[in-house]
Order: sequence, then C-alpha cells, then structure tokens
Amino acid sequence: MSSLTEKDRPVVQLLLNTGTCPRCILRFCCVGSQPLYRCPYKDLMKDLKEFLKNNQEGEGTVCFDVADPPCKRIRLEHAEEGPDLNHSGALQQIPSVNDGNTAMENSTVKVCNVCLGILQEFCEADFVKKVCQKVNSAGYQFTSFVFSVSLPPQLSVRERAAWLLVKQEMGKLGLSLAKDDIVQLKEAYKWIFHPQLSEELGVPATSLFEVSVVFAHPETEEECHFLATACPDCFKPAKNKQSVFTRMAVIKALEKIKEEDFLKYFPCPPSSPKNLCVALEIQCNNGALFVAGRYNKYSRNLPQTPWIIDGERKLESSVEELISEHLIAEFKADSFNFSSSGREDVDVRTLGNGRPFAIELVNPRRIHFTAEEMKGLQQTINNSSDKIQVRDLQLVTREAIGRMKEGEEEKTKTYSALIWTDKAIQKEDIAFLDDIKELKLDQKTPLRVLHRRPLAVRCRIIHTMKSQYIDEHHFRLHLKTQAGTYIKEFVHGDFGRTKPNIGSLLNRTADILELDVE
Repeated sequence: MSSLTEKDRPVVQLLLNTGTCPRCILRFCCVGSQPLYRCPYKDLMKDLKEFLKNNQEGEGTVCFDVADPPCKRIRLEHAEEGPDLNHSGALQQIPSVNDGNTAMENSTVKVCNVCLGILQEFCEADFVKKVCQKVNSAGYQFTSFVFSVSLPPQLSVRERAAWLLVKQEMGKLGLSLAKDDIVQLKEAYKWIFHPQLSEELGVPATSLFEVSVVFAHPETEEECHFLATACPDCFKPAKNKQSVFTRMAVIKALEKIKEEDFLKYFPCPPSSPKNLCVALEIQCNNGALFVAGRYNKYSRNLPQTPWIIDGERKLESSVEELISEHLIAEFKADSFNFSSSGREDVDVRTLGNGRPFAIELVNPRRIHFTAEEMKGLQQTINNSSDKIQVRDLQLVTREAIGRMKEGEEEKTKTYSALIWTDKAIQKEDIAFLDDIKELKLDQKTPLRVLHRRPLAVRCRIIHTMKSQYIDEHHFRLHLKTQAGTYIKEFVHGDFGRTKPNIGSLLNRTADILELDVE
C-alpha cells in the first residue's frame, strides 16, 4: 500500500491528537512506501497540519512531495471522534480534530508517544553524520556495510497500546487491523536511515561489515515490568544478561497476555514522554576472516595450544600463540579461534609438509591483503621464532575450514619413533616388523588423555612399519598409520590398553623416547 486511503482518516486524527509522530502514523496506517518515510520530518508534520486546516475547510486531500515514487496524496474525510480506553479499562476522551486548534497544538509534541523519538531526531542528518564519524574513526576497512538497530524493549509495549487504540477505532467502522499489518518500527527506521548512511559513507549497503546503533530510554525502562507479574514464566534469568526484560521476553509476554489484562496495567493511548531516546552505543563489527596454512613444529617443549592446568600456565608459549599474535596485530582483530587437522603432543615434533591449520580472526579492522603481503606476513612469523615455521599462508573461506576437518580419521600419517627396549636386541630381532602390513589395533582411551576424552575402544590400523637398528637397546621405527592412532601407546602398550603393541610383538618392555610427525 503506497498511500493513505479514506479508511485511514480517523486513525490519523486519533494518533495525531494523542501525540504520535507523522512517521508512526504512516506505520499504523500500513503505508509501505519507503520514500514517503524519508521525507524530512518537518515537511511531514507541516503537510499533516496543512491537511487538518484544509479538512476543517472542507477539503479532503494533502500532498506529500516525494521524489520517487511521484507525489503521494492522502485522502481524508471527517468522522465522528470516538472515546478510548485508559489503563484502568475506563473510556478516555480523545480531543477532536474539530475542537479549535487542539489537534494543531497536540501535533507539536516533541517526543512521539510510540517511538520515543526514534523516527524523529534520530533520522536527521546530524545523527547520520555522528554515526559516520564514529565509523570512520574506528579504523575499519570496508567497501560496503549492513545496518542494524537495537531498540528498547518497552517500545514493544507502547506499540501494543497504540495498536489496541487504532484497532478499537477501526472496529467502529467495521474494519480490522492485524498486528502484523503495521510497518515495524525497526523496519521503518532502516528505510529512513540506511540510504542516508550509505550516501554519507559513500559505499553500498550489503556486506559483512555491520554498523549498529543501540538505543535506550531510561525514563520509560520500567514500563514493561508489569508483564513479569502478568506473565512470570516469560521472564527467566539468563547468563550474560543484565536484565530479564529482553526484547524477546517482552514480545513473548505480549503475545501471551490478554487484551483486557494489558489495558488494566498500561495506559491506552500511551502517555507522552518528556525525553527522547538516547543512542547508548554506535558499534562497528566486521565479519570474521579466515587464514589458513601449514605449520612445522621443531621444539619438543612446545604445546599446540596454551597448556594450562588448574589455572596455572605450564609453558610460556604455544604454536597457536606464536602464529596468531602476528595475525592479530596485522589484521587488527579483536580475538581469534585456532583449529587444526589433528594435534601433536607437547614433546612431539611436526616435520615434513607440516600440519594444516586455520585461524578465525574475529572483527578484523583490516581485511584487504595482497598475495605479496601474505608472503611478507608469513616471513614475519617465521623470523620471530626458531620453534615453528609456517607455509602456504593464505586467506580462505569458512567453507574451506570445514573441508580441512573432513575425513580426518581416513587420512594416513607418517611418523618416526625412537624406541628403547629393556632387553638387548639385534637387528634380526626387529626385522620382522618390516613385513607386517595393515596391523589392526584395539586402543582404549589412553590414561594420559582420559581426563578430557571419553572412555572408548578405538580400532586403528598400522599400514606399514620399517625398522632402523641403532644399538642393543635402541632402534628407530618409521610408521604409516591411520590418522588418530596413539603412537606412544602402540609402542609401550599403556598397561595393556593398546593391543597388540611393540612390547608384546617383541616380547619385551619397550618405551618411546622421541616421536616426530613426518
């Protein structure tokens, strides 16, 4: 619906008299023309006043000049003024448009009794410029954006009261008004603010870069508290929430409460506030970026992730930190999430082509990097420590991270283990290991990881082994295994929890001294 029709006339008169702003009047008349909402507020109010003047003189049309679509004409006729309900359920007389200049005076109320000023001052160019200044000073790289807005929960209560008022008025004319037919406040605000912000920032409006405005209205913040009495099961304490009166909880309660109960607690029409809403926060947030590559670990005293036990840090650094600290600095991100294809123990080196890893960078300010800049960043990481090296560092998609994790247990991994035996061995004693192919193991969850892994028996396969004799008590074993195989436990047996194992195959006690992922 692009303009008002005859049936909207009494609604316009009623809402204007109760202190509702022109844009909210358009919303409750279900006007869906976005350009109409973008008309300057003063022009909208002036046109409505002109209409009222013309209406008193017997004319029934007022023109709102809009660039696109063409001029909207609102046709209105006289109607009998009607009573309304107040918060005690009694009828409250609303001043008539025809009562001298009453409507003119009421229409100049500074703060709208429905939107609390959201569709008034906060749609003006000064506030748009304030938001733009905040965005530009935040230091983000972006080529487009998306706009979001957070509104005080009590606005839903006031909207319900105004809807009941309009619904009653339309009922007198044999008409109905569904709650879902009203243009939502948040939607109307975006219609007005989004194009202005896009023009001021000079970028289109669609991307992972989000600009959001959080509004509050301290004067009326207790208005929704009666719902906790009427619908107590809708309000439950939640973690990380300062108040139980969240927008969703209030909406849920409003859907549940009966109309007659609502009118007992809340005035209809809603009272006019003294103050405008306040913009508590203007926030910027970029969508996450993902950096992937492979790492080699050359230290036998470096965990993959920070090693903290009972709140106490055991080692000063980790693979994760040595890589991420440089990415965080260059991308100017708030935080990160590290993931990899498998993990190695603190005393295990990772050699060969390296282990695939990915880092999610949360809310990065910088998002554009050339291939040469990524190579330079990789070199910076490699020059910072002799404990790790990275390769193939690149920007990837979220979907690529999922593929890194796919089929982890079907992958084949190659290891080199330095093994000690309690009894003396000769080269011939270990030669038979080279002939074993596709050896099936049953591995109970190792004792060393039982505190963080569920107890289970996992079937794993040793594809091939190749032994290399060193001396009477030492030999090196090269293994190709199914990913997820516990190599240390395959060597020493973990008190019989891994069967078979090198100790049982050699018929002697065996232990592992060094392990490398090749």
